[in-house]
Amino acid sequence: MEPLSPFMQQALAQAARAVGLSEPNPRVGCVIVSPDGERVLGEGHTQAAGDAHAEIMALRDAAAKGHSVVGATAYVTLEPCAHHGRTGPCCEAVAAAGIAKVVAALPDPNPLVAGQGLARLQAAGVQVEVGPGAAQSRELNIGFFSRMIRGTPWLRMKVAATLDGKTALDNGASQWITSEAARADGHAWRARAGAVLTGIGTLLEDNPRLDVRLVPSARQPDAVVVDSRLETPPDARVFRPGRKLFIYGAASDAGRKAALEARGATVVMLPGPGGKVDLEALLRDLARREVNELHVEAGHKLNGSLIRSGLVDELLVYIAPKLVGQGREMAHFGPLADLAHAVAFEFLSTEMVGPDLRLIARIPGRDTF
Repeated sequence: MEPLSPFMQQALAQAARAVGLSEPNPRVGCVIVSPDGERVLGEGHTQAAGDAHAEIMALRDAAAKGHSVVGATAYVTLEPCAHHGRTGPCCEAVAAAGIAKVVAALPDPNPLVAGQGLARLQAAGVQVEVGPGAAQSRELNIGFFSRMIRGTPWLRMKVAATLDGKTALDNGASQWITSEAARADGHAWRARAGAVLTGIGTLLEDNPRLDVRLVPSARQPDAVVVDSRLETPPDARVFRPGRKLFIYGAASDAGRKAALEARGATVVMLPGPGGKVDLEALLRDLARREVNELHVEAGHKLNGSLIRSGLVDELLVYIAPKLVGQGREMAHFGPLADLAHAVAFEFLSTEMVGPDLRLIARIPGRDTF
């Protein structure tokens, strides 16, 4: 594999700056380089939904610096869009500016684009190259690709546990198993998600906010509660002015539903087997609501149901150097008749966060959609 151009590396660094900002749009960076390949003329990344995309930001940056981009090369981490959505087509703006060549990491999986942006650039006489930085750009936009191709968000389950795998004491006490540094790191992962999900058990026991507080964030993720019998108290802290809250139920109760909707929640009834919420249908509904990455912070019962249903893509686990003996487990499912039936993950990374160990593990092959 050829080494990645420093300009594409710079574009990827720009794209990373869109994490927690551009949702539900993909995280895209653009760097415009002089015709002689020596100087960066402008750079930028996708802004909040409805605002400028990466290419427009880079063109504006070049103009603000007094640079002409005629004959320049644009390095962009995803195919320039070709449709009228919240903004106009970026491919038209790039061609009109006189860019001579576009190096794109990946085609856009959005059916509204899907190669059309590249084709329109070529039709306008712009040279196109595709491929450099593809793996990095795809990983950065794993949720966007998941939503566009699978029709479901990328589900990342966050767990804070002890060395003996316990997430709470038998009485439910769990604050705090991990350190302040680990909790802040967990909030950084919340910030990159389109929505944070929990179950009614956790909501009734801990009354969580499901928001981002411990790190700076340009936006708050949506909140999602799996609540089969609509038991969410109308005064729960998960209700926040200006933020979307989705409550998924199974057993319809008109009075409770009306009370929750009066507080501003969107209540969606998705009954499944056993009087529980249909979790797969829930994921597809969130995808229709433009959630790319779904961050789950739930209890052992809902965690077990998600794992048992094969819906978990990735684990984000913080291990504290503590033993508590008896307590609640990470996920309740099984029992298995054979170790061969264990749910297998592969480690992507291990890193110390304060005194705790952060593990990221993924279902093998799950990201090959």
